[in-house]
Amino acid sequence: MPRPIKVLEASDAVRAELRRRIKAPTSTQRDRFRAEIILLRLDGLKEADVAARLATSAPTVSIWSSRFEKAGLAGLQDKAGRGRKPSIPAAKLERVVTEVTQPPKNRTRWSVRSMSRHAGISPSSVQRVWSKNQLKPHVTKTFKLSTDPRFEEKFWDVVGLYLNPPVNALVLCCDEKSQCQALERTQLGLPLAPKRPRTMTHDYTRHGTVTLFAALVALTGKLITRTEACHTHVEWLRFLKQIDRETPKHLDLHLIVDNYATHKHPKVKAWLTKHPRLKMHFTPTSSSWLNLVERFFADLTGDVIRAGSFASVKELVDDINAYLGERNANPKPYTWTAKGEAILYKIHRARAVLTKAEAA
Repeated sequence: MPRPIKVLEASDAVRAELRRRIKAPTSTQRDRFRAEIILLRLDGLKEADVAARLATSAPTVSIWSSRFEKAGLAGLQDKAGRGRKPSIPAAKLERVVTEVTQPPKNRTRWSVRSMSRHAGISPSSVQRVWSKNQLKPHVTKTFKLSTDPRFEEKFWDVVGLYLNPPVNALVLCCDEKSQCQALERTQLGLPLAPKRPRTMTHDYTRHGTVTLFAALVALTGKLITRTEACHTHVEWLRFLKQIDRETPKHLDLHLIVDNYATHKHPKVKAWLTKHPRLKMHFTPTSSSWLNLVERFFADLTGDVIRAGSFASVKELVDDINAYLGERNANPKPYTWTAKGEAILYKIHRARAVLTKAEAA
């Protein structure tokens, strides 16, 4: 009679952690291999079958299965004292970690090589220590916390339009992308090829700028647009009238806009009073990330403007219009998926950290 298969058991949380170790790019090959063994054993496979699938030996599978059964995830770690003894003194390793936030005089950060000279170890060792401790002194992230006293009120107003749009109404995310430059590169660049990125010269000739006004229909992703030479209240008012003309008259229009002065000009307000179906919703100050049309502007910049070379403003406008035509022929909406509570938690946490830093 064959010996019954010994089945391993684990909670959903443990299984999730094993899957994370397999997929995580920061996992070592050793940790990934051991997690694969245990997951297959948890699925009911025999030790011999697991060994065959992973191209290893049955005793190896047996050892890690036994250690997991006795100690759980902790059993998959190497025992203390095994392996080669560290060749770098602990004091030097501590210096690399603790002093990374204290840059040398007249500098804003450490580099791998400057820290290497300071700590007396090799640059590759500094890099390994920083990577292991997730320290990245070369990286700087930009941020701006809104100081709008009505931040949460405006925040929920805009997010509410995305998650629960009004009945018999259209939600339009509106803004202008000003100063789109028609830059002509001074020499012809080389196209993308195997083993070679595309190239373009660092210098250019300026041929003028254009402003793109855009209203993104949040439900469908369709765009209402126009280009103008300037972006004053006059042009903004012309754009509002275009929106009024090109949308169904029986629908209310909820426009999400930022706090640019032209959006609140007296003549704009007077026109809106006479056209009550257009209802304005202002994002909090310094919070343009709430407006989905900014995501479209990022796509436009990356797909058309940034790497382009234009001999005139007309060439730039023609390329923009061609891009818009393709998008509107097959529109796809941007879907708001972030939880409002999670966003506010991050903002409150950032404010607390900033306040603590300012008080220090």
